[in-house]
Formats: sequence, structure tokens, C-alpha cells
Amino acid sequence: MPCERKPMRYGHSEGHTEVCFDDSGKFIVTCGNDGDVRIWEGLDDDDPKFITVGEKAYSLALKNGKLVTASSNNTVQIHTFPDGDPDGILTRFTTNATHVVFNSSGSRVAAGSSDFMVKVVEVSDSSQQKTLRGHEAPVLSVTFDPKDDFLASASCDGSVVVWNIEEQSQLISWPVLQKTNDISNAKSLCRLAWQPGTAKFLAVPVETKVHLYERGSWDHVSTLSDDLQTQLINVVAWSPCGQFLAAGSVGGSLTVWDVNSKLCVERQKHEKGFTVCSLAWHPSGSQIVYTDTEGCLGLLDGLSTSTSNTNTTKAPAKKAAKDYDDLFDDDDDDRLMDEGLSETNSPVKKPITGDDDDDDDDFLMPATGRVRNRGAILDDENSLDTGSLKLGQDKFGDDDDTGSVVVPAAAPLVPMRPVYEGPMPTAPQKAFQPGSTPAHLTHRFMMWNSVGIVRGYNDEQDNAIDVEFHDTAVHHAMHLTNSLGHTMADLSQEAVLLACPSTDELASKLQCLHFSSWDTNKEWMVDLPEGEDVRALCLGQGWAAVATSALMLRLFSIGGIQREIFSLPGNVVCMVGHGEQLLIVYHRAPGFDGEQALGVQLLQFGRKKRQLINGEPLPLSLQSHLSWLGFTAEGTPCYVDSVGVVRMLNRSLGNTWTPVCNTRETCKSKSDHYWVVGIHENPQQLRCIPCKGSRYPPTLPRPAVAILPFKLPLCQTSTEKGQMEEQFWRSVLFHNHFSFLSSSGYEIDEDGQSQTQKEQQELLMKMFALSCKLEREFRCVELAELMTQNVVTLAIRYASRSRRMALAQRLSEIALEKANQIQEEEPEEQEEEPEYSGEESLRNVLMGYVQVLGSGKPSSSSGLPRVTNILDNMTSSRKSSPLSRSAGIPSKGPVLKPLAPRPKTKTQSTLLQMNGTKAASKKTPENTQPAADQQKQPEVPPPASPADNTENNRPKTGFQFWLEENRKSITADQPDLEETDIIKEAMGRFRTLSAEERLSWTERAKGQTGDAADLKKRKRAGGGAENDNGQVEADENSSKKKKSLDPSSKLSAFAFNKN
Repeated sequence: MPCERKPMRYGHSEGHTEVCFDDSGKFIVTCGNDGDVRIWEGLDDDDPKFITVGEKAYSLALKNGKLVTASSNNTVQIHTFPDGDPDGILTRFTTNATHVVFNSSGSRVAAGSSDFMVKVVEVSDSSQQKTLRGHEAPVLSVTFDPKDDFLASASCDGSVVVWNIEEQSQLISWPVLQKTNDISNAKSLCRLAWQPGTAKFLAVPVETKVHLYERGSWDHVSTLSDDLQTQLINVVAWSPCGQFLAAGSVGGSLTVWDVNSKLCVERQKHEKGFTVCSLAWHPSGSQIVYTDTEGCLGLLDGLSTSTSNTNTTKAPAKKAAKDYDDLFDDDDDDRLMDEGLSETNSPVKKPITGDDDDDDDDFLMPATGRVRNRGAILDDENSLDTGSLKLGQDKFGDDDDTGSVVVPAAAPLVPMRPVYEGPMPTAPQKAFQPGSTPAHLTHRFMMWNSVGIVRGYNDEQDNAIDVEFHDTAVHHAMHLTNSLGHTMADLSQEAVLLACPSTDELASKLQCLHFSSWDTNKEWMVDLPEGEDVRALCLGQGWAAVATSALMLRLFSIGGIQREIFSLPGNVVCMVGHGEQLLIVYHRAPGFDGEQALGVQLLQFGRKKRQLINGEPLPLSLQSHLSWLGFTAEGTPCYVDSVGVVRMLNRSLGNTWTPVCNTRETCKSKSDHYWVVGIHENPQQLRCIPCKGSRYPPTLPRPAVAILPFKLPLCQTSTEKGQMEEQFWRSVLFHNHFSFLSSSGYEIDEDGQSQTQKEQQELLMKMFALSCKLEREFRCVELAELMTQNVVTLAIRYASRSRRMALAQRLSEIALEKANQIQEEEPEEQEEEPEYSGEESLRNVLMGYVQVLGSGKPSSSSGLPRVTNILDNMTSSRKSSPLSRSAGIPSKGPVLKPLAPRPKTKTQSTLLQMNGTKAASKKTPENTQPAADQQKQPEVPPPASPADNTENNRPKTGFQFWLEENRKSITADQPDLEETDIIKEAMGRFRTLSAEERLSWTERAKGQTGDAADLKKRKRAGGGAENDNGQVEADENSSKKKKSLDPSSKLSAFAFNKN
């Protein structure tokens, strides 16, 4: 395909220039930096007509007598052609449009803009617009699918995206380009082009090659390249017939490929080596017009792309296969020798096969028949043997025979290299800071967490960092100059931590502003060793951690002392700190088929430094990557993947990860996302920023934080059973942190914990009642296993009233088991450091001994006050007396907080016995005095003696039985003891008994249980006497009457009001 390169001529002032032909090919139309559109009748036209469209014209498109331009006033406007009369504004953007194109019929225009958006507008009615959101940086180029179903766009965010126009959704995205923050900084314009006619291929310029993607499957099926093409390709354009693809590069080279054979058929060079920024084919396919970044216009003439002239790679099918010489005789006549050819008339390369079938050195040769550089040609990727050419033709050729290659019958069909068809490795996710936006943006969030916001600015005017605190009591806002070029940041209640990558001259640096320090030197800086870069950083309580490119993790104290250092198993992805905990996520292996293979480590730097999770795989959704990692405000690790699934660590289930929310369920569009900034367990809140058409928010205007609810992905959550199951297990999961914090030596919110346990037991009781209604008795027993002993007693009464005696019998066995279990665990729990479950058991043992009457609201069925418990109005500290406390942990004594009296509904009052489970045995003597004061309130009598509580909410234990027998001896020894202290003294004495003696007391207690149950039935049949003054009588019988009537009436109210 020899052609002639015409001399360049001046067209516009220096800057980006675009060019196209009109539909007839009669006019060449250009636009440029001077804001003019010029209409040339040919390259020699010295007085072209011009239309002024604005201060600058960035792009133009021409079809059906309509000229569309993108100008500097942020509009896309339309003019008539060739008259140049204004015909209105098609659409507007918030900043300048960067590229406009028509579809194949001329009915629609697509425009991409620097405000990250792509718009598709109907030419006949500009109000009919579709907006495609999802790019995260300015749009470089757009192109329509010739069949008008899809649109492809390239962006500075490094992606090429194919959109479904009607659904306004992304079909696929290829991260093949280099990321930049603006078009002015982009290495290539990446002007995409879709093959006309068949629309089979989308051409994407990627560095020095052109990738071809197949329409429909969206697979990368081929790459067009050339050994002599060493510059970045800027623009590509298809010939009208769809067989040839022209490319213009940053260094001025122009290349034309035959797509069927993947051969380079033409090479030209810009006469001054300027960047080619626009290309257009003449409708006949015989000319290519091009412009450069200096505003000049050039032309290649004499391109033969018609089917009659493409026989450079084609032979008549009827010819004898072995008559190789005849294949090329037609074109060799009158051809100059290679040395005599000018650069502008480079001959086309043609496939040659040797006469000897065994000769493997089949190569491409200039049409003159002489090899210019045999070595280079032999190593060329495009130098395929005839077998490969045939394979390539089969794969890429159209249905017609245009450009097909005739292969000798004897040529072996052997591929040049083995083909691997297994799963392909996924590009590993790059390291990032959770709560930050991409580093290529000029204005970005470097950190947004529960403490505050760190913003980075890097533009012509300023390179600075702003630190803002959500609570200004922590510290006032700060403005820091960023002379070192910090790209990473973290923020805590104590300090700001910053880090910058290394340069040729400077090492990677870590800088800390310890603003909470009490001395005057609040800043310190550390240089990392040569060749080591900071990849991730985080702050904890009193420490800072840095993960580096040398697979090392370095710990520092908050004041700048170097602490422990250890190696990481893989390249870090991100890490976060909270209190004493450090969570690290890293690449444990290469992932395949779009998956990321990540590992996770969780360390705790307490009194005993320990590793809680050791390199376990981090579960992600299919074909997703990690997008946020952090701790809840209460210190539970959690993370979010790119699909929007939030997962939280379940410490009670062997440190597994439980999905607790899917943010995609609340997104209105596929291109919308939620950018997570924080998670709270109590109250249950997912704090995030809604981002329309993007994965992250802009710095201005200031984004608003939204709160999403949590929901475990249980089955059938639309049913009442499913909803209650989801609420129960979510409550269990979200309150695991109480036991973790307690065991780690932190103060915990006793009120919150007891309230939670109340809610959980109430949900269990509701599920129990529902299962009874559905006659699912086995399920009732399963639910009872999860209940506390008190609630099992309620369940027994409910089952009895529902006339389910078999169920009641089974439940009473469970209640007995739980009582025995409590008694067995008693001594251990007294001696060891109390854990959560032990406190619950101990609390249940004492429930019968410290009961008072008095919520003040009579029940619906009798005049008796409701039964409540003095422990409902108390909160205890995290540690008991010094004997059971580990040395060195500061501890506050228990604090008794009377709750404000308020009217309760029936259902609330019913479950007063299900409140928090802290052991009363841990109350020290002096702390019982406020309880005594509390008892002086009107309607609240002194505690009843154990003898009064023969009919308690559970079967009697051996200890209770022993206490009744021995109470007198204890009070005789120490007459001034309070009730609680009597119980403590009794426990101490009971523990000194031998195991056989304790067992005999337990057996006696079991024997009494059956008698008490019979007595209860008789009392219920006989009715109960009313006690007007609400005081507890010493008479056991009247006590039994009150307790048997009142709870049953409450239970019926509870069961039937709620359901």
C-alpha cells in the first residue's frame, strides 16, 4: 500500500487540533485552540471558510449537514454545515467537554467531559439525554457501537468502559491505561474506534500497541503491533471498509495495519516528529488526513484499500498452490529497488514462503524481494508463518473473502508457541489507605475516619494538607504545607501520621505530629533505609505502624521510639489500628480469574503481646477486591469489598467473618456506591457517604454522611420467624465485644450489656411462643437451650398453660440441667478471673435471694405488685475484689445506679427477670449500702429471706437447701451481717464441704423439687390470697400463692400481646 505524504500546512494556533472529512469527502474540517472551525476544500485551499465557536474548540464531529463542537464554555453546540449558522446547544457540562462523536446514523451525539461524565443526546430533541456515570477521572474519548447498542469510553482513571446505552449501565471495564488526574497530564488521548459495518471489534490504543476486543464476548482477541512502533499510540481510526486500522502516535509516526492478517501495510513519519492528535479517513478510503499538536494539517494520499487492490496478501484461488513465484509477479514490475525508495513510498511487506517445505524461516519481505534487516524481521511478533496467517484469517476474517490469505496445501498448521488455556492470574490489588481517595487526584481525601478528615491539595497554587477534627475538643484544625509530597496519612486522638514515597534524591520518610504530647517538641521524622518505601501506615493507642516495600512491618511508639520489627508474608494491601489491636491484610498468593488471594493478621499489643489471627485467608465476594478495612468504634475488625458486602469478625465462632450488610441493596443505580467511613456496634450504624456514579466522593462540596442499617443475609427474612432469627443473631454478633473488652481489661457499659441480654431473651421467648403456635415442640426445646434459666421457667409456664405437658416436662429437665451446671461452675468462677459466661451463671444462682416487690404497677389479673429484682437497678464494674483481679490492672469499685422509675408496658415488665447477668457475689460489702438506701423508696420492702422464696423461678439447688438449714448458725456467729454478706459467708462455708457432702445436699434438693411442683399445682387450683400492703410475708404458703399467680398472668399477657 504505497502512499504519498503531502507537506504539512498551518491550520490553527498551537495546541490540540482535530480533523474530519464531510460525508461526501469534498471538504476537510478542522478545529483548534484558536476557537475556530475551518472548512478546507483541499489541502491546497489558501482561503478556507471559518466559523468561530468559542475561545477554544476541543473537539468536533460532522454528519448529515450538522456540525457539533465542544468549546471552552462547557457546552456542546451545533451549527449547520457548510453554512455555519448556529443551531442551538445540545448539552452542557460543569467543565469543558473533551470529545464528541456522532453515531453511525447521525441521530445521536455522545460527549465525554472533564467532570467524569458521558452524555448521549438525541440531535432532533436535545432534552432526550442519557448520562453515563461511573468514571472516576476526566473522560478521554468516546465512540459509538455502529449498531447503536453500546458506547465505549476511555478515562484518566485508567479504565476503558463499555456501556449499555439504554440501561445506562457498565457492561465491562478494562483497567488497561495509565492513571492520571487530568487530560493535560495524560500520556495518550486513547481515542477509541469501533470497526464500521460489522462492528466486530473495538480498537483500544494501549501504549505502543492496539488491542482488539470482540463485541459481545468482550474478550481481548488480538493485538496489532509493529517492531518499529516504539512510541505511545495516541489515536486510531478505521478505514470505511473496516479492513484497515490507522494509528497516530505521540512521536509522530503513522501506521496502517491490515486487521485480517495483522500485518503492518504502511508506515509514515510526521515530517517534524510532532504528536499526531487526530486522524480521519476519506470516505473512499484512499486518503488519511491528520493534525498535530502544533495546529498543522497533513495528508497521506494514494492509499489503496479497495478490495481490487488488496492482492498484496491475496492470490487467485484457482492458481496452483505450488506456483509461488506467480503470486507476486504482478506487483514486482516497475518497482524501484529498496535502497532507491524514499521514506514516503515505503513498499508493503508481503508473506513469502520458501521452496523447501522443511525450511522454517518463513518471514516477511519487502515487495522488492530484498530483506532489509533479516534479524529484526525474524524476531518480529508479526512475522507469522503461512500456517499462522491462515489461523489468523480464520479467527479475524469477515464472512467475505476480502483480505484472506491463500496457504499452500503442504504448509503445516503449527502454532508458533504453546497456547495456555487455563485460568489467568489476576493483577494484584495495589496498596491503599482505607478512608482515602485515589492519589492521582489533585484534591483528595487522604483519610476520613471517626476522629476527623485529612485533605490533600496538589495543584499549581498550593501543595498542602488540611486536618479537621469532628470534635474540636480533641484539637483545632491544622493547615500543613506538604513540601515533602506526603501521599499517605492517618489520624488518631493523639497524632497525625504522614508518609511520602522515595525519590531519586530523597529516602521515603515518615512524619508524625504528636499534637497530644505535653512537651513542646510535638513533631518527629524518620527516614526509611534506602530502597524501602512506605506502602501502608496506621496509628493505635500509643503506637504507630508502617508496612514497607521490603515486606517489613516497623512499629514505633507515638513519641518516636523504634519498637518491634517483623517480616510480612506478602505485599501489604492495607492495615488499620485501634487501641491495642493491629489488623494487616496482604497478598498471600496470586489470585486467578478475577479473584484476589488475600491473607489477614490480627495482633494485640496488650500486657501479653499475641497474634489473634495468623495469616488466615480473607474471604471476599466473587471477583471483587478489598475497598475498606477498619475497626468498629468498639474494636471489632471489619471490612468492605468492592461488591459492597460488609463483613465483621465473629469472635465467638472461632474468629470467622460474618456478612452483616450489603450496601448494593440500597443503591438505586449500578454506578452508585457507598464509601464507608465508620462502623458502630452500639447503636448499630454503618456510616458512609453515598456516591452517585462514582466509587468515592469529591472533596467539594463537603459530602454528607448517611447511616445504613445492618442485616444478616439469613433465609426468608420476610417471614416473622426469619425476622426474629435475624434480629437475635445480629444482636448476639454485635454484642460479642462486651466479653472481648472485659477480658482485655476495659470498662464496659453494664447497662447496655444487660439491656442487650434482655432483648435477646425476649426475642427467644417470642420465637418460643411462635413455635408453640405452629406446634413445633422440638424447635421449642432447641430454643430453650439458648435461654437463661429464668426464661426457661417462663417457657415452662407458657407450655403448661398451652396444655403442652410433654413439652413442659422436657423443658423442666433443661431447667434442672442448667441449675446443676450453674452449681458446678460456682467454685471455679469464684476463684478465677470472672468471664462473661461465669458471671451470668453466678447471677442466676443469686436471683432467688435478692428479690423485692415493687415496680408499682399492678398486674392485670391481680392486685399484687410486679416481681422485680434489686439487681435490675445496679451496674457492676468490670472487675471484682482484688483477690480475683489480675495484678497491675486499674479497677474501679462497683457503682450502683438507680434507674429512673418509668411506667412499663406489660411486655417490658414481664422480662424484668431477664436482665443483665453480672454476679451479685462480686459486690463488696461497702457497695451494698446504696442498695439498702434504695430499698427505702415507698413500695420497695427489705429483701425477703431465702426461706420466703421456697417457690422460686427455678428448682432449688443443694446450696439453697444447705443455706436454709444453716442460716441460723451463720447469723448467730455474725449477727450484724447484711443479707448479701450472709450469702457470701454461706458460699464460703459451703465450698469447704467435701464433694460427697455437697452431692448429698444436691440430691436432697432434687427430691424436694417434685414435692414443690405438686404443691404448686394444689395452690394454683385453690386460688391465691391477695396481699394488700405488698410486703413479703414470712408465711411460705402466701408467698407461693403470689408467685404462682402473678408470673402466669404476666406470661399470658406477654405471649398473646406480642404475637
